[in-house]
Amino acid sequence: MKRQRSEEETSSDENISDNSDVDTEDISDVDIEDDEGTISSAMSDCEISDQKEKQVQYEIGTNGYLRQILPEIDPIYESDSSTENPVNTVGNIPMEWYNDYPHIGYDIDGKKIMKPATSDELDKFLDNMEDPDSWLRVKDVLSQQNVKLSDEELEIIRRIQMGAFPDPNYDPYEPTVEWFTGKPEVMPLNATPEPKRRFVPSKWEAKRIMKIVRAIRQGRIVLGKTQTPKPRYYSLWTDNDKPREEHIMQIPAPKIKLPEHDESYNPPAEYLPTGKEREEWEKTDLDDREKDYLPKKAVPAYGRFIQERFSRCLDLYLAPRMRRNKLNIDPESLLPKLPNPKDLQPFPTSITLSYDAHKGRVREFSIDPSGIWLLSGSDDKTIRMWEITTGRCVKTWDVNEIVHSVAWCPNKDICAFAVAISNKVIIISPPAIRDDGTTNLTAQYVTSGFNTEKNEKQMKLVEWIKPPTEQGDGFLVIVQHAHNKVVKQITWHRKGDYFATVAPDAGNQAILIHQLSKHQTQQPFRKARGMVQRVMFHPIKPLFFVATQRFVRIYNLVKQELIKTLQSGVKWISSLDIHSMGDNVIIGSYDKRLCWFDLDLSSRPYKALRFHSKAIRSVTFHKRLPLFASCSDDGTIQIFHGMVYNDLLQNPLIVPVKILKTGHQVVNNLGVLHCEFHPTQPWIISSGADHSLKLWT
Repeated sequence: MKRQRSEEETSSDENISDNSDVDTEDISDVDIEDDEGTISSAMSDCEISDQKEKQVQYEIGTNGYLRQILPEIDPIYESDSSTENPVNTVGNIPMEWYNDYPHIGYDIDGKKIMKPATSDELDKFLDNMEDPDSWLRVKDVLSQQNVKLSDEELEIIRRIQMGAFPDPNYDPYEPTVEWFTGKPEVMPLNATPEPKRRFVPSKWEAKRIMKIVRAIRQGRIVLGKTQTPKPRYYSLWTDNDKPREEHIMQIPAPKIKLPEHDESYNPPAEYLPTGKEREEWEKTDLDDREKDYLPKKAVPAYGRFIQERFSRCLDLYLAPRMRRNKLNIDPESLLPKLPNPKDLQPFPTSITLSYDAHKGRVREFSIDPSGIWLLSGSDDKTIRMWEITTGRCVKTWDVNEIVHSVAWCPNKDICAFAVAISNKVIIISPPAIRDDGTTNLTAQYVTSGFNTEKNEKQMKLVEWIKPPTEQGDGFLVIVQHAHNKVVKQITWHRKGDYFATVAPDAGNQAILIHQLSKHQTQQPFRKARGMVQRVMFHPIKPLFFVATQRFVRIYNLVKQELIKTLQSGVKWISSLDIHSMGDNVIIGSYDKRLCWFDLDLSSRPYKALRFHSKAIRSVTFHKRLPLFASCSDDGTIQIFHGMVYNDLLQNPLIVPVKILKTGHQVVNNLGVLHCEFHPTQPWIISSGADHSLKLWT
């Protein structure tokens, strides 16, 4: 037997040496024992060149055969970090191939994975003593690292050692299906025992096979030739040529319309058109003609045959016919159910007072925090103060410039307002509407900043000027801007000490923030990111809203960073307002749309409302009631019910409740320019291009 085995191994060695395409794995694992007892190892060309001068030594292995004694591994640890564990991608190959190399394989990028540092026996002993789970670790040959076995793997090893099945769910004793039993069956599968011929090759099948072989040899049967002929005609649109049943909802194509008498090759004379009818037919458009042909004598050919055939093919190909069940749905059931507007009262419904004294369009107005006084600025270069409930004009200031914006200070302890005229902002304290103590406190608070030092950077932006005493009428401070651009908007901080001005054409100085008590000015943005339209302070948080033509950017004043950008989707933003709770924003645009943003929901509009027929000039929230409104150049004011819930999971409820018409007249395509709610009452005041202000209650 030993002699026979050596001869087999020798023959296998010859076969291997003759085959140049044999894998290295197969060659390195072959051990050959010749007649004289010498041992040779089949090695690849690469291994022979590396070990020419090394003496090969062998020892008896555990399987009783000789195995080669490999040299000790000299590891080179070149890893940048011990926390990196690149995945070895050499595949399922014997890792003994890398015993003589400093690396163990390659990662996914093709870089070498160096062998990890090996520890001596003393380190292994200390690790085993310190680590109670050392007996659970085995060495992973692919990564050359110790891997901790899981509970499932330990269970598999335990079952194998006990001689059980590795899978605990495998049941070797499950009941079998007894197809052939000794019990008599009504319909047995086979009532006779198996015959002996079942175990002997069939002579009849052998004769049949030989008959087919002779036919192939004689050429009567040609291999690879299909016996079934291809059909001469086949379907152009489907791959399956088998006829299929028509669908239950399929309607057959209608038959072609039969030609009339005037379509014949030789129509009667009464069907032929006259010259006048022919001219009218030729002048008529193709779509408006009753018939796309004219009867004529055309014997023997028919000129419209190809066109009719082509139209018929298009009808059959492009007009699928299918029965469709028509759904009878009430259109009103598809509309959302909104509450009755009477249940959402109070809200303004009718005009009550008209403030008529200006001789130019009233661009903007402001209501004081107490809700008693109304301040309006007009193109007639005047500022007027009104008593809201009576409509009486209390005071008039002539400023010799067009008034673009007025804004009352929100601090109730200070009686002052700001007016934007050209490139100046004037702080005025109206006399005779408050007691002397409030007037003196306001004058002291506003003018105390003249005693503070001004730096050069601030002097380049604005100049705080003390008006002459002879000017009077409550003029306290004049803020002269360094740029010569028009200031279009003034907005106050909720505490009344800071206010911001907007000059859209001033470039990087378009937005300036001023401190009234210290007469200081700062430029929050070094670079202009679009033409600024409106700015506002957040009513609660230290946030600053900047509206450009298409975007609304929200900045954190404490961290001095951009936190969110609202994408309006409109072409040009005209106005902006923030809800008193601070989580919802509305914007108006010149392309007739009003957008509601939920800051907690998304940076895109939650609702886009389009009820105006012309550009929206102003939007506003009520500070206490769930109301908001918009005014437009179409001369109307839209009143909406906008309920914001404390529950963050419930979306705001937006319901249009009233359209206020017939209040303002449209002059030069300009209607209502500004609107604002009363601080406490469900009233709204509007101003327009018809030189008037209206109170709606």
